[in-house]
Amino acid sequence: MAKVDQLREDYQRGALERADLIKDPILQFDAWISAAIKDKLPEPNAMTLATVDADGRPNARIVLLKGFDESGFVFYTNYESAKAKDLTANPYASLVFNWLGHERQVRIRGGVVKISKEETARYFHSRPKGSQIGAWASPQSQEIPDRWPLETKLESLSAEYEKVDQIPVPPHWGGYRIAAEEIEFWQGRSSRLHDRFRFRKTDGVWTIDRLAP
Repeated sequence: MAKVDQLREDYQRGALERADLIKDPILQFDAWISAAIKDKLPEPNAMTLATVDADGRPNARIVLLKGFDESGFVFYTNYESAKAKDLTANPYASLVFNWLGHERQVRIRGGVVKISKEETARYFHSRPKGSQIGAWASPQSQEIPDRWPLETKLESLSAEYEKVDQIPVPPHWGGYRIAAEEIEFWQGRSSRLHDRFRFRKTDGVWTIDRLAP
């Protein structure tokens, strides 16, 4: 077995002080993800999405952030997927961004709602055509006997939509928005004495607390 208990990293790239923080956590998040994009960290918009099913059991997976502003953080998925069923049962979720190259992490928690059909359509039609067809082809999270049904369906749909300029949005596909209630910024420090600051929103106002590592 791999000796994972012997793996060590001593984080020394930077520090995070209260004076460094932008008072608006959305702008602070924008600063950090912009730095990750500028420095070409791998998949800077990849985030862990954690949900809870109807039986109270947690699920987590990596999805891609596709938009954010003061109203929340947006991702897209199949509305018949396991994550969608979790969100129907418990419309609350947590996100984690981990930018190892910068020794930084951001955690976000909040309520979740579906975005409008219009917003979904704008994003769907900005995707590569293959990705649009893939959204039609895959019965996400359902059991399948092998890969060939997916490839057969993709081939059939590709032929069907070959000369179609605008592929319709699947009725089972769309976006969710997580309205942040808590956002924590984490900067790795030496000897595991990391810097952590938590923003919490109460009555529309953000407050900041430093947390022990």
